[in-house]
Amino acid sequence: MLRPAHSRLDARPTRGGPIFWLSGISLAAMAFWVAGGHQVLHAAAFPLSWQAPKLRLADVVSRIDSSGRKPLLLVDGTAFNDGNRAAPLPPIVIAVTGDDGKVLRYRLGTGTVPVAAGARWDFSSRLDVPMNGVKTVTVAFSE
Repeated sequence: MLRPAHSRLDARPTRGGPIFWLSGISLAAMAFWVAGGHQVLHAAAFPLSWQAPKLRLADVVSRIDSSGRKPLLLVDGTAFNDGNRAAPLPPIVIAVTGDDGKVLRYRLGTGTVPVAAGARWDFSSRLDVPMNGVKTVTVAFSE
């Protein structure tokens, strides 16, 4: 329609150029991603839940040590790998609830140390005791 009349007769249909194909592939990739492709790639990149290493915390003991100048809350425990392969240890969060209901959270960095299958990793932490006393101490892996 926009070409001169003499070139219309001998003109053959041309294929799309590289920009056309790049745009088409980009649109298809975006449609795949929005339609749930990100979940497919996430499932392919990370192991299934039954293959995932099984890390657990056990032997957690907390006590208040008043032998020094100021009292300290001592928290000791062990992380076990019950899985069948080595797993990086996520950070450990220690939540201390005071008698007044306020919660203080402490993050124990593990450096994502790999724990071999069937192995254990001991941890210990010294924390300040809340001014109003300690009601509960909770230890869990960080999400």
